[in-house]
Amino acid sequence: MSRGKQSLSIITMNKPEICFRIKENRSLSFPELNGTEPHPPEATKGPTFMKILIILAAYLGVGSFCFFLLRNQISGKKTNGLLDALYFCVVTMTTVGYGDLVPSSTLAKLLASTYVFAGIALNGLILGKAADYILEKQQVLLVRAMHINERVGQAEIVKEVESHKIRYNFLTSLVLVVVLTILGTVFLSVIEKLKFVDAFYCVCVTISTLGYGDKSFLTTGGRIFAVFWILASTICVVRFFFYLAELYTESRQRSFIKWVLRRNITRSDLEAADLDRDKVVR
Repeated sequence: MSRGKQSLSIITMNKPEICFRIKENRSLSFPELNGTEPHPPEATKGPTFMKILIILAAYLGVGSFCFFLLRNQISGKKTNGLLDALYFCVVTMTTVGYGDLVPSSTLAKLLASTYVFAGIALNGLILGKAADYILEKQQVLLVRAMHINERVGQAEIVKEVESHKIRYNFLTSLVLVVVLTILGTVFLSVIEKLKFVDAFYCVCVTISTLGYGDKSFLTTGGRIFAVFWILASTICVVRFFFYLAELYTESRQRSFIKWVLRRNITRSDLEAADLDRDKVVR
């Protein structure tokens, strides 16, 4: 066989009533690898975690400054002017919207309307990458904990993570959602003085971004906690359902591939593949 070309001979099925032939002659080009594999261009790489933090900090900083200037045009339960502005930014960009702070003037409403769409874009494009970065960092810890009683080296752990990446993404996000749910429930019970059921209810309507508004963070300490907790919990819940769908899809794909590989090709399959009815499958 000459280099760069591949020729397949004619294959004829020896059946008197129907004859299927496959013939292919195509030119293939093979790049000179010199023992190395090609790498994707640098432009395809996503933003670094530090860049994501800088963009997020800039977004929250500008938003907090604007809403602080309009603090007298925002009504509701207030604590500290700058903290309330930052808290209002977070509940707006995550679409939680408790209703404990609401814009009351035309200018404030227009600013909030603009800010919420920018926040949705930031959540989807940037914070999603940050969540993936954090989850990937936690995968090794999760696998190591699962093999805590076994002597498993770092190389074996990394290999297992790469082999079952979607599965461990799902498990890691599930663990983080459970931890954040417990943390939020305990905090609301202790600091905001809510009953346990009310605290858990507030956590659920927050991480699902329902935000009914009957329960929310009203104290200074509660809103400081909420700034970080709401961002982390809402993003982790979104990633959890994303990985759940991805895990289900992967499972279906594997089942289909196994079915195809185990199934014998029959004459009816070949007849069905003969679309132009010339008794030749190309």
